[in-house]
Amino acid sequence: MKKFVYLLLAIVLYLLPGAESAQAQDFTYQPKNPAFGGETFNYQWMQSSATSQDKLKDPNAVTGGAASRDPLADFEQNLNRQILSQLSRQLVTSQFGEGALEPGSYVIGNYEIEVTEGSGGVNIVIVDTGTGNQTTVTVPFF
Repeated sequence: MKKFVYLLLAIVLYLLPGAESAQAQDFTYQPKNPAFGGETFNYQWMQSSATSQDKLKDPNAVTGGAASRDPLADFEQNLNRQILSQLSRQLVTSQFGEGALEPGSYVIGNYEIEVTEGSGGVNIVIVDTGTGNQTTVTVPFF
């Protein structure tokens, strides 16, 4: 047994000087994510990889694009836009040109519109009866 220990010690001492010739190199870190200084061309690949691994879906997300829109709601919004556009046209024409916007109260669709003449100009109060939102517009006299 003693010979075995001496033999093992001799082998270790013989191989120990060979450890000096071991080679190594510096470790350098290169990030992959472009947000942390990585290559900008990796962004598309990382985005598609993350999207494909995403198992959580938003239950409130709108899907289907134009196919899932309600035509009646679109019609109502379009009609409201046209009414407000016509009102603004009448207001501008009465202040800057022909035509007259008569003071009074108007009910058009979901909107209650009150036109009054004040000391500073024409006051228009628009109330959306559906939501209760109110907008006041004052057009000064010239």
